[in-house]
Amino acid sequence: MNAPFRTDTDDDAVDLGALTESVGFMIRMAQVRIYEQFFDEFAGTDVRPGEFTVLWLIDLNPGMRQGALARTLAIKPAHMTKLVQRLVTAGMVRRTVPPEDRRSILLALTAKGRAYLETHRDRFLAVHAAERTALSEAETAQLLTLLHKLAFKDGPNAPQS
Repeated sequence: MNAPFRTDTDDDAVDLGALTESVGFMIRMAQVRIYEQFFDEFAGTDVRPGEFTVLWLIDLNPGMRQGALARTLAIKPAHMTKLVQRLVTAGMVRRTVPPEDRRSILLALTAKGRAYLETHRDRFLAVHAAERTALSEAETAQLLTLLHKLAFKDGPNAPQS
């Protein structure tokens, strides 16, 4: 399994040794390839994977708390605040503070945010379909099950046995 690693632009093979047995390393290498596909597909646009994911989740969960979104995506609260502020400034997200809990911030998409999602949804989903081209349907299902197990452990998004 310790095959030499080759880049698309370099004919020099690099022996990765035991790194090819590292789940974290191999996930990172797969992520790099997936991000390359994403950025190739969305070249020349303002679509960013993190921002699009945030918009997607707000659309699915209108009125969700900003803190819950940050925890779900494992984004530090300060970084989430900056990201949400960019989306508010762009007119895609609306923040409200509920009167019963002045420390919370509730998030919802604006019409502009919803239109942005609709404009890019099919291409976004196509990129995710392209991620699977090297895998059979059964392999994809198995990989997703294992990734859910690693990512969510016993949390609410953990796969059910």
